[in-house]
Amino acid sequence: MAAKKRDSLRKILSGIVAAIAATPDRTSEQGASAAKASVVAEWPLPPSATLGSALRLKGIEREIRARLPWAVRKFARADTGRIVLRMLKTDADAFQAASETISRTLEGIETLAVLPREAEDILTISARERHKWLKDGRLKSIGTRTVKMRGRSKAVTFHVFDPRHIEDILDRDLASAWREEDAREASENRRRGAGKAALTRAGKRQRKARSARSSGKDDTPRLEGWDTFEAEGLLR
Repeated sequence: MAAKKRDSLRKILSGIVAAIAATPDRTSEQGASAAKASVVAEWPLPPSATLGSALRLKGIEREIRARLPWAVRKFARADTGRIVLRMLKTDADAFQAASETISRTLEGIETLAVLPREAEDILTISARERHKWLKDGRLKSIGTRTVKMRGRSKAVTFHVFDPRHIEDILDRDLASAWREEDAREASENRRRGAGKAALTRAGKRQRKARSARSSGKDDTPRLEGWDTFEAEGLLR
């Protein structure tokens, strides 16, 4: 009987120990939650900065990240109409320093030069049109930039553009007007080329006809014995 009571007491004690072990540590959970808590800062991006282009938005994000320490760059991102910085509370000092850097960078973000691909996306034009209009002066460059592309042995140099110039072309829909001008010019060039080709063919036919006439006497077949007949003067 005493043995049964000891076994029963042992089971009860084992259950209490198991229950205590299974109870979550509220203190540790609160500490982990505090460690995972984040702080967030946001900065608005005006339409005059992005010009309605997703590529331009990514370009601004790259420009901001380039100004930040390597370990902090991944915490800054560009979203529609804003820049967001989200970091852990435990990185408060780094968060403050990054916030100040982003604020300084965004002060002149509307004047950030437009890259070639960004200009194509904003104006909805092709690379061929960009090269043509840049060459004939309709699309004005404000200088060049040289960068070393990942995976390439040589650096790449390209033209960049004033965002206000690109915005003016967009607002006035000049790209469409230039495209129509190019189409008319191409049609006129084809017409002139076809006329020139026709004149060239006609000139060749005329020269060929004259050559045939001038060589006709020499190529006339002569009858056998005609030279002797003509020498005796029988036709005089």
